[in-house]
Amino acid sequence: MFTLDGVSLRFGPHVLFDGVSAAIGARERIGLVGSNGAGKSTFLKILAGLQDCDAGTVSAAKNATVGYLPQDGLETSGKTLYAEAESAFEDILSLRAKIAETDAALQALPPDSDAYRDALEIVADAERRLEDADAATLRSRTETVLHGLGFSQSDMTRDTGEFSGGWQMRIALAKLLLREPTLLLLDEPTNHLDVESQDWLETWLQRCAGAVVVVSHDRAFLDAVCGKIFALSSGRLETWNGNYSYFEKASRERRDALRRAARNQAREIAKTEQFIERFRAKATKAAQVQSRIRRLEKIERIEAEEEDAAQISFSFPPAPPSGQVVLELKNAGKSYGAIRVLENVDFRIERGDRIAVVGVNGAGKSTLVRMLAGTEPLSAGTRTEGLHVAVSYFAQHQAKELDPALDVLTTVNDVAAGLGTSRLRSLLGAFLFRGEDVFKPVGVLSGGERNRLALARMLLRPFNFLILDEPTNHLDMRSKAVLAQALKQYAGTFVVVSHDRAFLDPLVTKVIEVKNRGIRVFLGNVSDYLAATADERAREREAFSAAASPKKPKGNDPRERRRASAERLKKLAPIRKKLQETEARIAALEDEQRRFEVAMADPAFFSRGEASKNDVLAYEAAKSALAEAYALWENLAEQLS
Repeated sequence: MFTLDGVSLRFGPHVLFDGVSAAIGARERIGLVGSNGAGKSTFLKILAGLQDCDAGTVSAAKNATVGYLPQDGLETSGKTLYAEAESAFEDILSLRAKIAETDAALQALPPDSDAYRDALEIVADAERRLEDADAATLRSRTETVLHGLGFSQSDMTRDTGEFSGGWQMRIALAKLLLREPTLLLLDEPTNHLDVESQDWLETWLQRCAGAVVVVSHDRAFLDAVCGKIFALSSGRLETWNGNYSYFEKASRERRDALRRAARNQAREIAKTEQFIERFRAKATKAAQVQSRIRRLEKIERIEAEEEDAAQISFSFPPAPPSGQVVLELKNAGKSYGAIRVLENVDFRIERGDRIAVVGVNGAGKSTLVRMLAGTEPLSAGTRTEGLHVAVSYFAQHQAKELDPALDVLTTVNDVAAGLGTSRLRSLLGAFLFRGEDVFKPVGVLSGGERNRLALARMLLRPFNFLILDEPTNHLDMRSKAVLAQALKQYAGTFVVVSHDRAFLDPLVTKVIEVKNRGIRVFLGNVSDYLAATADERAREREAFSAAASPKKPKGNDPRERRRASAERLKKLAPIRKKLQETEARIAALEDEQRRFEVAMADPAFFSRGEASKNDVLAYEAAKSALAEAYALWENLAEQLS
């Protein structure tokens, strides 16, 4: 369906792609993976036709369509949410506009006119095309997708300009899903989705008719959706059949095998070089030395990657244990003016609890963790910390508190408890600060880089109660693995807000769901929570779909009247044509009969002998034909009445 052949691209001296070739088949689900900077987003842009390449070709099947979702930057305003999402159906909306325009014109036309009949036929054709496009379910389809992505029924009439950046990206995603392109290109689509919306999107992508290429750092999402992996590395692309977990295992085994082969080869080369050096000057060994030299020249050196950052181990600095009760909220609530976010929250956190906080965006997850951290004053109820509790709270805004004048290494060194520079640099490497990056001033870092640095800095300090709000944002797979391993070995208590199920599942033993201004507690991990609430979510979707389903028109529907009239006109068209032909024949026969009658009124008519006799016979034939034509006309007119 789509092919790339020998695609190359460089930016200045940096080679991004070097002769990349790949094929994307119909209905394939492909995960595009690679380290930060490998060119994943650029690869999607090339497929979308938004980025030219220096060499090579990109080709697509005839009539193939492409839908592309970037990571961010899409915003709309001026339409309601529903109207904006509905704009994905351009063909259907165009047909509806054509019907409305023609319907308005019909009001000014005489019903028995040819123009009226032509207009009805235009309407009938447009409505047949609408029926083929299943236009009757447009509202149901639109609202079902919006609901799946987390929008409520009350959101449908809101102006899109009222929604934040994350919700704007959901609107853009909804429009792409509704368009159903031949190839869907998604760059980090789960970045702005909560766990429930992500679960819904996984199901939708598994069932959609087109092919999908998706960039994601979410292992669970890739495993659920993808059956093939495109791996970008050092300007090359490799194709692996299987999901991400299979790719990770198989590629690790291949790297390990290559490293072993490279080490064995290096040992053999070293032995051969030692032999050559030792016996080079001995005439009796000259033939053997030359043989080994030739062998060395023919050896194709095995290149193996260095150990990756995921091999780095990290452990939290030791902290004194807290009391059994770490924190307790009683009848807690939070309001902003007249808007109640949370109310009647009763919850106790005990030593060793490992808790995930989930819920749709806007439900109050961040508000809840700020209440737990003590940075958000309660509007009602009480918050009580246990004995010897030392709280450390990470949120995205904390990156703003870093000193822009310090470099990366100094920023973490200020809080490191006796860790050497080498150890600190290894840790920073796990958070994607490698090589000379550690000497960059904080002031020149991007927002994502600052967030990673703030997280690394926080994790180096001794606390026994961690509260982490979306800590995996801006981390790649390897960095997540380092953080996950550290949390797994952590002896304290932690609460994590995240939509990354693969990150959370091995770590947490309890889930707090924030919903309808309250909370519910579930034992187990996030997958257990999703299983426990699956029936409830299905009922909610069914109720939403039922409310969104189009109602059958009652009484005398104008569209049905137009359709029936147009269909009837279509059936009567041959009869009307025959009637018009008969009317023309009647007129011709009447003219012929009058000519004969005028001629026969002349006294000299019958003096013409045989010619007069023939004219009389022709006159009688014309009269007979005219009578038959009249009878046919009456029959046709009756059929049209």
